Amino acid sequence: MKRLISSTAVLALAFALALPVLAQDKPMEKVEAKVDAKKAEAKPSVAAMTATAPGVKASALHSVEDAQKKLVALAEAMPADKYTWHPEGARTVGEVFNHVSAANFFIPTLVGVKMPAGVDPRGFDKDAGDKAKTVETLKKSFDHVIAAIKGLPEADLGKTVKIFDHDGTYLDVVFIVVSHAHEHLGQSIAYARSNGVVPPWSAKGQ
Repeated sequence: MKRLISSTAVLALAFALALPVLAQDKPMEKVEAKVDAKKAEAKPSVAAMTATAPGVKASALHSVEDAQKKLVALAEAMPADKYTWHPEGARTVGEVFNHVSAANFFIPTLVGVKMPAGVDPRGFDKDAGDKAKTVETLKKSFDHVIAAIKGLPEADLGKTVKIFDHDGTYLDVVFIVVSHAHEHLGQSIAYARSNGVVPPWSAKGQ
């Protein structure tokens, strides 16, 4: 009986000692929750961090200019009689270059940059078989899109904008230009190689 009483007393004492600790746990949980909430509020989005990263616009421009140099070089290297060549079910050589040109003129409109007067990308393909006109249009389109990107203030790159069917940022629009140009650079390299044309920048290694 004494042992039972002693055991009960010990349990009661342990419980009594634990009460202050348990009582402190709840406020601590609330404090931790508040701290986590503040951290979440303070943490910037990935897009915002990227948009404000120093030199991000310069990096994007470097990539666009690289695509410009190579696409123009390929357009000039392709023989005029190959501008109507195409794999079955795909664009012709000239149509690929004109597609890039059309995008370079159109995509900047998403951030409020107007197309030059008299430019209508919908009519580019009528000249897809004309090498001289296609190369000229390609050069002008890159001049336009590069000027458009240079004209965007770094501080505006995180601004939200409607991109076709979804929301994005000005920076997203810039990288659409980058990815689109390089996507079709790859296609144009394949077209050139298929016609025995070695990309000028890799001529030494063939």
